[in-house]
Amino acid sequence: MRIIAGPCQHETLEKSLEIAMECQGVCDKYGIDYYFKASYDKANRSNLKGIRGQGLATTMEAFAELKERIPGLKIITDVHNQNEILKIGAYYNDIVDALQIPAFLCRQTDLVQAACKTNKIVNIKKGQFLVPWDVENILSKTEGAKEVWITERGTSFGYNTLVVDFTGLDYMLNNINAPVVLDATHAVQKPGGNGSSSGGNRDYVPGLCRAGSALGITNFFLEVHHDPDNAPSDGPNALHLTDFKKVVKEIHEYSYTNTR
Repeated sequence: MRIIAGPCQHETLEKSLEIAMECQGVCDKYGIDYYFKASYDKANRSNLKGIRGQGLATTMEAFAELKERIPGLKIITDVHNQNEILKIGAYYNDIVDALQIPAFLCRQTDLVQAACKTNKIVNIKKGQFLVPWDVENILSKTEGAKEVWITERGTSFGYNTLVVDFTGLDYMLNNINAPVVLDATHAVQKPGGNGSSSGGNRDYVPGLCRAGSALGITNFFLEVHHDPDNAPSDGPNALHLTDFKKVVKEIHEYSYTNTR
């Protein structure tokens, strides 16, 4: 079992350290492989005034400190273009363990192929506009990759609305040659739902996790924040850090392999 968890974007060393330590401790308790996730730049903001992050250099400096303070911590972060991938490889290769392709960029052939040449794990988030079997077309671009994960983060279902299609999840579990991750936090997002920013409802996250675990999902993505109502991005859909332990406990208890 694997969990990717952390804030939408890196804010300060102290905040990222608090989240990473808590998430790593909870996952260790249940024998779950943990990856800390935070972005140095959120390039796809709803509004020009949206806060994007601390930038590559500042964030990587903080990530290095996290790794020093939390032995064995693994880090995953978004990349948006080939230049960012080259910079990470040249200057921060030992800091970043895995790269993530954002959902809106999942069909960008050059970006996907560049990420897959890094000898790092690549997590590709399935676009909200794709049907499950379209994932095969994405995977055809990943030749030579160390390992590729596919993350389901909800499918567009009318204006400002996403839905999780569990028949689609079941299809991917049984038909694609890659681990499937359920992003239960972005799945409850309402893109652009607050006008100049995205809305969402974190109350639905635990139920999605339980359902996914019962279906057979063993990999989960959870945005977590110590104060989500005041987070600079994706606050409405992020789990409160104090709720992370309960959700992980339920994921473990509802696991398909544990109940059969």
